[in-house]
Amino acid sequence: MLWLCAVASVQAQDAAPKAFVDGTGLGWRELSGTNFAIVNTDADTFKWTNGFVFCNGKPIGVTRTTMLVTNFELVAQWRHLQSGGNSGIFVWATPESIDELASGKGRRLPTGIEVQVLDHGYKEIFEKQSGKKATWFTSDGDVFPTGTTKMKPFPPTSPSGERSFPRKNLSKGINEWNHYYVRAINGEVRLWVNGEEVSGGTEIRPAWGYLCLESEGAPVEFKDIRIRELP
Repeated sequence: MLWLCAVASVQAQDAAPKAFVDGTGLGWRELSGTNFAIVNTDADTFKWTNGFVFCNGKPIGVTRTTMLVTNFELVAQWRHLQSGGNSGIFVWATPESIDELASGKGRRLPTGIEVQVLDHGYKEIFEKQSGKKATWFTSDGDVFPTGTTKMKPFPPTSPSGERSFPRKNLSKGINEWNHYYVRAINGEVRLWVNGEEVSGGTEIRPAWGYLCLESEGAPVEFKDIRIRELP
């Protein structure tokens, strides 16, 4: 009987509706090229056309929103066009780090929370080139702090304890669209990949800043980027 109850419980969990948020409804608005500004990339690194964003990946850097945000929900779709592609969405990127990037000094990427956008082929390339096992990252939605930002990651975590690893591997391969839903409220960031919550962190400081799209060496596309700002 206990075994049957356990099976029924697992089946009920698998059958539970997914939290697929499409970014429509009260308070949601689309983000277009007019809502973003160049920080430390070339003028043609990010190209915006009819709701689509094409990033050629060069040079490494970011484009940022024109507004600062605190509490919000964000949806975006993305796909890599090259095996091993690397990119990301930065949450709460600090104004100080953005100014530093724009000046051409120091790091090429901002201080904040990175929501990883990584192709599965990156692991194979990393292990082949380094001769080491890829144990410190995944390609299914890591969430982690960068620079001086602080975060307590949700388990499971990377061996260093800095990254929140996804609880399920749900991201798709190159040329396939992936859907991210990010909820950032009161110092906490949670990520849903293709309809299911997988990773995140809490006790984040600072918990306000810019949103950024990342260029990191490979072509990637985004579309349907939408935001709802919250109190």
